[in-house]
Amino acid sequence: MPAAEIAPPARRPTRFRRRLRSRLILSFLLLGMFLSAFIAAATFIIQNRVESRVIADALVRNNDSFANGFYRDPTAIGIPFEKIQGRQFSTSKLERVPPEWRDLSNGVHELSVPDGEGGQRVYKLAVRKDPKYWFFLAYDIAEERESQNRLKMALVILVGLLTVLSLLVGWWSASRVISPLTELARRLKQSGRQSSPEMLTAHFADDEVGQLASALDDYATRLTQVVQRDREFNADVSHELRTPLAVIRGAVELLLSRPQLDDKTRARLERIQRAEQQCTDLISALLLLSRNERGHGAADVARIAEQLLDAHRAQIGGKPLQLRLEGERGLVVDAPEAAIAVALGNLIGNAVKYTAQGDVVVRLGRGAVEVQDSGPGLTPEDAARLFERGYRGTHAEHSQGGGIGLSIVRRLCDLYGWNVRVVPGPERGVVATLSFSEAMTA
Repeated sequence: MPAAEIAPPARRPTRFRRRLRSRLILSFLLLGMFLSAFIAAATFIIQNRVESRVIADALVRNNDSFANGFYRDPTAIGIPFEKIQGRQFSTSKLERVPPEWRDLSNGVHELSVPDGEGGQRVYKLAVRKDPKYWFFLAYDIAEERESQNRLKMALVILVGLLTVLSLLVGWWSASRVISPLTELARRLKQSGRQSSPEMLTAHFADDEVGQLASALDDYATRLTQVVQRDREFNADVSHELRTPLAVIRGAVELLLSRPQLDDKTRARLERIQRAEQQCTDLISALLLLSRNERGHGAADVARIAEQLLDAHRAQIGGKPLQLRLEGERGLVVDAPEAAIAVALGNLIGNAVKYTAQGDVVVRLGRGAVEVQDSGPGLTPEDAARLFERGYRGTHAEHSQGGGIGLSIVRRLCDLYGWNVRVVPGPERGVVATLSFSEAMTA
């Protein structure tokens, strides 16, 4: 079966500042990189298309001029130039046409042929096929290709430079944007350590961060008022309850001092005395919880456990149940006796309440105390919700109690850094362990 355990809460790392800063830097980086890459790609594509269109139009015009000149002077032949070459062929001698030119349609085509030196010669070819003659005008675009490669390399370098620049701008901008939030977090954290919170609005401009600081000031003011009213109420209730309890204690002690009391009356008075002590301890523990402050002391756990067991022995009546204290003495905890009595008393009280017969054993160890019973044990639902406020276990049935005892134990453990653990027993029943931090154990 699963175990119910409450340990001191782990502190979560504060990483919101680096996350937000990283997001801003990454946003600038991606924006700069993609925007510069898009501009570079668009520039390259547009330049390539414009250049190809200009060359194609020039080739078509020159090829038409070449054909028209041939018709005016048929004795003219194609003359090779450094970058351009015009040739004409009679349709009766098409075998002279280079193989790669024969099946081309009218227009401009881009061809690539070996240059004889292990490379490729790239050129554009304008084709005009008349009924009697075919005209070809070739234009070497090697220099244009080299220019395109250089442009491509320059654009790649430019994209890289703009990306680095975007990173630097993003880093600087993120620092400027995050610095007010960082300052707000620092002042808020520092203010939280003070008894009266510092007003944050005066330290920030009237912008979004200033509005956030104003909202935090308003929230802190209202929260402080609520906490103050709660503390005053708890202090007033504690004081007002202590007075009648002190009267009850004095009256009971006075009555117990009379020698003529019969045993039945003495037992009832002693029960009233134990109830008064239990109420006093509970008030002291709840007052510590309401103030969220650790009280100090030198609580002898063995002596408190013996007192709690004696109190429960007087209340079990005829139930066949034995209460025992085992283990070594000497465990002293730096805490008020009331806090130990309430925490350990709830564990022992639950064990006695839910055990119909058998044993309830309190074992003292090094830095811990264990309460084992022979009751019905834990169900999975109980183990999952055992420390919830108001939850009463499956076996509670018609027993008294509001289900807040273990909730108080959990809050005391959170306050003092203790650890409470409730698991099924080895054969039956439940084993509850209250462990104290070593720093508080003498």
